[in-house]
Amino acid sequence: MSILVIGVNHRSGPLSLLERVTISRDRLGKAIAGLAMRDNIREAVVLSTCNRTEIYVVAELFHGAYGDVRDFLCELGDLTVDELTPHLYSQHDSAAVAHLFEVAAGLDSAVLGESEILGQVRDAWESAQHEGAARSTLNLLFRLAIETGKRARSETGIGRGTASVSHAAVEMVTDVVGDIQGKRVLVVGAGTMGEGVAVALHRAGGADILVANRSPERGSALAERVGGVAVGFDRLSEAIAAADVIVASTGAGEAFLTEELISAARSGHRSTASLHIVDIAVPRDVEPGVATLPGITVFDLDDLRDWADRGLSHRAGEAERVRAIVIEEVENFVIESTARQAAPLVASMRETAGRVRAAEVIRFSNRLAGLSEAERESVEALTRAIVAKLLHEPSVRLKAQAGTPMGERNAAAVRDLFDLG
Repeated sequence: MSILVIGVNHRSGPLSLLERVTISRDRLGKAIAGLAMRDNIREAVVLSTCNRTEIYVVAELFHGAYGDVRDFLCELGDLTVDELTPHLYSQHDSAAVAHLFEVAAGLDSAVLGESEILGQVRDAWESAQHEGAARSTLNLLFRLAIETGKRARSETGIGRGTASVSHAAVEMVTDVVGDIQGKRVLVVGAGTMGEGVAVALHRAGGADILVANRSPERGSALAERVGGVAVGFDRLSEAIAAADVIVASTGAGEAFLTEELISAARSGHRSTASLHIVDIAVPRDVEPGVATLPGITVFDLDDLRDWADRGLSHRAGEAERVRAIVIEEVENFVIESTARQAAPLVASMRETAGRVRAAEVIRFSNRLAGLSEAERESVEALTRAIVAKLLHEPSVRLKAQAGTPMGERNAAAVRDLFDLG
């Protein structure tokens, strides 16, 4: 049985391809359930963010599972195998484990060390658990991935400075427009990314923040938190007309900031004012034609990644320390997973010994008939303790040596000696 990861990310494929294989939150449960039903897949977790769509599975056969996941992604994005395959990457067993740990630690992100990915990894795991698709192997894998991500951020400086896509978006805006004092910034979307943008703007100080969201309650709560103003989608055109900067980060799944909407909104007195739009949504919120309108500059995730690459130097030195943590945690995963391989044998051995003990107590029940209740309980406790002590050392050795030639020999001997089959 193998652990396998197959995916597309910001390095392996263009943004246009990532958009087609991105799985929105409301479609995630169905996607996980569908994967888990495929013939070659025993467990599955789907990690889909603005930077990647990765499928982690436990499989009996590598090639069969690879085909299942590849076909799933082709169906998801309405892609042919030839269109998708050049952009796919895959890893299995310890390499797959190391990949996930690097993802959780922020080493594989567009913004090195970004913090948002750790929560996204946790959410992906919880969604798979909810669907019953993550069980013993992937539960262990993702538990240790979360621990690896936490260690990376607490024991190194990988997360210092610009450590999230939303923070990087605000820094890029500041770099492009200069001082944001008095600038009106419209944040479209009050989800995790939108919240990060609004909070970063608030901390930067001086910006006049508008928050537009389809859910008025969530938009109002975020606006109140950052001292901004909530705007309903029914007033979106008015907010666009008043904005100097727009940061879009919804999960709409389509480009709703259209050329027609932006053009109509700017047809009034501010039509000659410049407007900068940063689109950090996947799929993109901004229609491509918007960038052709006069006075408008549009940035997307590709632009953000190029900008963020210039700020890597002060965190890149910490990457090697993080990789050392990843190596250590991969070893921990191997040790713990191999120990679990011995667990059923140990349990079977203890169960067999327990049955022998109980049968012997019953066989001697007539000789014990004169004992008081307290004395009989003492006999039960004594016999259990003897069995536990006799089996302690064999149990420890079986777990410690699991996955080694010596462990295999000892396991075979225990099966023969205890007639465990």
